[in-house]
Amino acid sequence: MKLHKLTSLLALALLFGCADKEVIVPDVPPSQLYSEAQEALQSGNWSSAVERLEALDSRYPFGAYTEQVQLDLIYVYYKNDDLALGLATIERFSRLNPTHERSDWVLYMRGLSHMAQDRNFMHDIFSIDRSDRDPEPVKAAFADFDRLLKRYPNSAYAEDSKKRMVALKNRLANYDLATADFYLRREAWIAAINRTQEIQKTYPDTDAARKSLEIQKKAYQELGMEDAVKRTEELMKLNPR
Repeated sequence: MKLHKLTSLLALALLFGCADKEVIVPDVPPSQLYSEAQEALQSGNWSSAVERLEALDSRYPFGAYTEQVQLDLIYVYYKNDDLALGLATIERFSRLNPTHERSDWVLYMRGLSHMAQDRNFMHDIFSIDRSDRDPEPVKAAFADFDRLLKRYPNSAYAEDSKKRMVALKNRLANYDLATADFYLRREAWIAAINRTQEIQKTYPDTDAARKSLEIQKKAYQELGMEDAVKRTEELMKLNPR
């Protein structure tokens, strides 16, 4: 089944690759171009919206639509999965408009974009566990949402940011848990213990922290540290799964 899906995906990639041609946006007045971009946005035609917004951005960098075009680009880049371009646009917009009235939304989109970088299409298709993947985008997203809450505690995006931070914290804790398990399987007992203790200190209210006690106990057993084994067992009783 998975092989069939992979074959289909490769066929689609070849199809789209062959169909990929440079699109030339007609040289029309900016008002018309912006109207067409908005129509594409409303219909969810992200590629068409990107083409027209990029044309506006390059042809009329100081026009009446400048700020709104950049805000729209941030959104459509995210929706079109052009995350690097979206983050670059966010950086440019924030640099040029540090006190803009929608700065909270821009920071929120930065968090969403970093969070999306942790997503992998092929991993989603084949239901591959991603807990051991590089967590740097997750750390960046967590920092973005944390910054939003501190700067704009009354923002309309504050509540959702809090919920996302919980999910991101669990993702980071699971990464450390996967690392601790890796050390355990490699018989690096001290490294495994150090990582489990770091999880318990940094993410004490996560499921990963409770699971880490099992790895910690096993490592102590391998080292023959019976007192430490007993202390860990007591912790396991206090933190049942």
